Amino acid sequence: MADTIEIEGILEEGEQAFMAAMAAESIHAGFPSPAQDYMNRCIDLNRELVRHPASTFYGRVVGDSMIEAGVEEGDILVIDKSITPSEGDMAVCFLDGEFALKRVSFSDPAGSSEKGLWLLPANPKYSPIRVSEEENFTVWGVVTYVIKKTWRR
Repeated sequence: MADTIEIEGILEEGEQAFMAAMAAESIHAGFPSPAQDYMNRCIDLNRELVRHPASTFYGRVVGDSMIEAGVEEGDILVIDKSITPSEGDMAVCFLDGEFALKRVSFSDPAGSSEKGLWLLPANPKYSPIRVSEEENFTVWGVVTYVIKKTWRR
């Protein structure tokens, strides 16, 4: 399946979260605003990214099967186990003893009328996987956010 996911839990109750300063203004992708030099509050990333703390985990991507979806090795996934996957959701799946990151589809990607569950990679090096009833399979959780490193040093 080409990917493995390293799973880490979120903070336990009572642990302190890392708080980072947040810009007081919106971040514009065009011309800079002189007001952006002022910081006035903090942002708690767990509060921003985690809707269901008891069922949310972080995972680090190992592999390249979702590269064309913008998910690269080393990215951190925010995974919510309480969400039921819908067509096209990116999910961490457990198939025959291995974790894999794929998009979930309920129709044949080749366009046939064959119904079933498919796990779709986002890299042409890998083939879609049809999940049969004989396999040990579960959607472990739906990916709600991908945290990327953009500074490459």
